[in-house]
Amino acid sequence: MDTTAAVVYSKDGYDTTGKRLLGRHAAGEGFLKSLVQHGTADSLYCCADSEAQFKEFCARIQPWLQKPRKVRWIQSSRPDLLSEPGTIYRPDPALSEVVWARRFLDQRAYSVCGVTHTIATKYVMGAIGDLVTAPVQPWDALICTSSAVKTAVEGVLNAWSEYLASRTGGKAEILVKLPVIPLGVDCSAFPEGVEASSARDRQRQELGIAPEDIVVLFVGRLTFSAKAHPVPMYVALERAAQSTKQKIHLIQAGWIEDPREEPDFKNSARIFCPSVNAIFADGRKPEIRVNIWSAADIFISLSDNIQETFGLTPIEAMANKLPVIVSDWNGYQESVRHEIDGFRIPTLIPPPESCLDLALNYLDGSLNWPTYMGHTSLATAVDIDACTRALCKLIENRELRHQMGENGRQRATEIYDWKVVIAAYEQLWRELAEIRLAAPESAHLKPGMPPHPLCDDPFRVLGHYSTRTFSKEMMLSLGSSATPELLQQLQAIWFTSFGQERRISVKIQMEILTAIEQNGSVSVKEIVDRYVKNKKELAYLYRTLLYLVKFGILVIDDW
Repeated sequence: MDTTAAVVYSKDGYDTTGKRLLGRHAAGEGFLKSLVQHGTADSLYCCADSEAQFKEFCARIQPWLQKPRKVRWIQSSRPDLLSEPGTIYRPDPALSEVVWARRFLDQRAYSVCGVTHTIATKYVMGAIGDLVTAPVQPWDALICTSSAVKTAVEGVLNAWSEYLASRTGGKAEILVKLPVIPLGVDCSAFPEGVEASSARDRQRQELGIAPEDIVVLFVGRLTFSAKAHPVPMYVALERAAQSTKQKIHLIQAGWIEDPREEPDFKNSARIFCPSVNAIFADGRKPEIRVNIWSAADIFISLSDNIQETFGLTPIEAMANKLPVIVSDWNGYQESVRHEIDGFRIPTLIPPPESCLDLALNYLDGSLNWPTYMGHTSLATAVDIDACTRALCKLIENRELRHQMGENGRQRATEIYDWKVVIAAYEQLWRELAEIRLAAPESAHLKPGMPPHPLCDDPFRVLGHYSTRTFSKEMMLSLGSSATPELLQQLQAIWFTSFGQERRISVKIQMEILTAIEQNGSVSVKEIVDRYVKNKKELAYLYRTLLYLVKFGILVIDDW
C-alpha cells in the first residue's frame, strides 16, 4: 500500500508569488515540491473543493514531476474516499473539523495529520484547544516543527484539559500524536564551488560591494513586531564596525509589510549604524530569494517575536555555507549549534503574568494581532554585547567563517534537506496506519447518538417540530399533481428542482411512480427493499419521497 496523504489544497497554503510572502507560504511550497519529487508513493492525492482548484494543483506540480505519477482528486465533500490514501494532510493545525467529519463515516477509515506554523494567534490557539474535545484518535498527528513549539502546544493542551476538568469533573485524555519534524530546504538549489564563486562576484558587482568588504545578510519580512526588531542588530553592527575597522554592508532582503515602518527601518539604520552601508532588497522576487545568499559572508536573524515557531531562513543560510548569528529563541535553539554552525545570542523576557493585560485586550479585540505582537516584541531583549562579540569574531576570522559555514551546510544536508524531511513524513504516515489497525478507538460512537452533538441531523434535533415522522409502515399513492406536465415543470423551475443532486435519480423516481400507479398504493418498506443498498441511499430515498409528497406527486394514504 502507498505511504502517502491526500494534501488539502488551496493556493494560499503553497504559493510564494503573492505580494504578502510569509514563512508558511515558503514552507508549504517547499513541502509540496518535495513530496512530488521525493515521495515514494505511486499516486499523488489532492483534496480540493473544486475541479478548478484540482487543475490548479496539477499545473503547480507539473514542473516538479520527475517520473510518471497518477494524480487523483478527492473532493472535499467526499471524505469517504480518503481511505484510499489513508491520511489527509492539512498545512495547518486546524484538525478539529476534519476529525469530526470522519466521525460521520468511520473513525478508523483514515488518519488526520496537520502541522504547526504560528501558534500564538487566537484562531490557532482555539484550533489546538479543540483537539482536547474533538474525537481525535491515537492515529492522528499534529506535526511540531521544533521541540520548542511542541512544548508550547503541550502546555496549551494540558492547561485547557485542566480547565475542562475543573468545569466538568472529568479530565480529557490527550490522544493526538505530536511528532517533531522540522521544515526543510532544498540544499541542491543553492550553488556550490565555482558556480557559487561566480554568483558571489556577480551579486557584489551589481550591489557595488568590494571583494574584501564584509556583507551581513538578513532575510525575512521587515516588520518589528512579527519578525525581528532591527535596532538591536543595527547597534551591534555599528559597534562591530567601530571595533574591527572593517567596511560592512548590511543587506536586508525582505519586504516591508506595514508602509508606516518603511521610514523607520531606513532612518533608524542611518541613526544607529551610520558606519554600515544599509541595502534593502525585495525578497519577494524569486531571483533575489535564490541569489542574494551568494553575496554574504554572515547571516543574522535576531528573532524576538511570538509568532515564529521554527525559523526557516537560518537553515537556508546554512545550506548556503554561511555562518549564522541568531537569537537564542524558539526553533533557532535547535537548528543552530552554538559555536559550531554560528552563534546563538541570549534573550530575555519578563516573568509570567507580566503581560496578562495584553492577553486580555487581544482576547476582547481591543488589541489586534500585530499590535499585540508589537507590545511583546518590545518586552523581549536580545544581548547586544554578545551579538557584537559574535560579529567581531566572524568579521576578523575568515577561517572561522569558512568552518562554521561548512558545518552548517553538512547539518542542513543531513537533517533539514527536504529529502530527509519527506522521508520522516512518510515514516510517520506508516506508523499512523499501523496504529489505526490496532489501537482502541477513542470516543466510540454509540448507536443512535449524533456523530457531532452540535451539528446533528436537523430532523433528529428538531424532530418534535412536526406532527409525524415518515416511516416504512406508511402507504403511498399517486397524488393529483402526478401528471407528466407538472413533473416536467418541477424539473424546469430552479427552486422546485433545487437539491436534485442530493436525491435519487429522476429515472428511479419515475420507476417508483410507475410501480405505484400499477399497484394503486405501495408501502415505503417495499420501495426501500427494492432500491436501497446502504445508509446513504436510504437517506436519499426518504428525502426524495418526501420531496414528491411536498409537491403533491405522492400522497400518504393515512395522513
